[in-house]
Amino acid sequence: MARKFDAGYYVSEGIHSIFTHGFMSFAAVCMIVACLLIMGSFSLVAVNVDNMLGSWENQNELAVYIDESYTEQAARDLEQLLSQVPNVTGMTFETRAQALEDFKANRSSMEVLEDLPEDAFRDRFYVRVADIQLMAQTKADLEQVEGVARVVAALEIAQGFVMARNIATGVALVLVGILLVVSLFIIANTIKLATFYRREEIAIMKMCGATDAFIRWPFVVEGMTLGLTGSLAAFFIQWGLYQLVAKFILQSNGLSLVSITSFTAMIGTILPVFCGVGALIGVGGSLIAIRKFLQV
Repeated sequence: MARKFDAGYYVSEGIHSIFTHGFMSFAAVCMIVACLLIMGSFSLVAVNVDNMLGSWENQNELAVYIDESYTEQAARDLEQLLSQVPNVTGMTFETRAQALEDFKANRSSMEVLEDLPEDAFRDRFYVRVADIQLMAQTKADLEQVEGVARVVAALEIAQGFVMARNIATGVALVLVGILLVVSLFIIANTIKLATFYRREEIAIMKMCGATDAFIRWPFVVEGMTLGLTGSLAAFFIQWGLYQLVAKFILQSNGLSLVSITSFTAMIGTILPVFCGVGALIGVGGSLIAIRKFLQV
């Protein structure tokens, strides 16, 4: 029964098997949907946490105070030198007068502050960095620029953000990895139940000379079809659930500090990942399930 590779035959047999064992195929698709929803939910939470921490990181600036002997124009002229420091992505200049007004505005109840002279404060730049992990080195580099009197950076807060981000990413990767292995095991056993009823058919084909590849390919097509079907169903369900959760968070005053990334902005990544993982689970589960029955 050995024959050349015939894609049409394998696709036809794989699709036919899905409808022949409709209930088991439906069960396999449901399991794939459930597994992808769990993995997708964890992944989306991790992505939002990462983006939220990233936005908070961007607000963690360095304050670069200019030497008080510099005029305002001379202080402004330092922007070009400061922008050449590695890891610096941008900056905002604040004059002495602006700094004084901000200081008074935050302490409006203290009348004694009304007599503070304008030169009590220095001109300063608020500097943004590309990589918060390099903030300590960036601080040291900025301090070397002539005209800079002092640089203030919340290094402990920055390191806290980095640690939180790394922990969140690590936990998400571990959970997704575990769920992927569990999903393969569950799908393999689900497909194995369907394959069990065809064990005699497989045994007869083996005794008639069919190669393992000839028997295996229809199951690969079947598993991939089930995986892609489940992944598309899971994708649209995940989209709906995500929109509901996002709407609830946006309407909740108690969660105003939580930012949600738009699902539509991630479709280009989510859809291929869902389809790829769904196909992997389906094909992997089929190959694992049929391996035992090929040992005749």
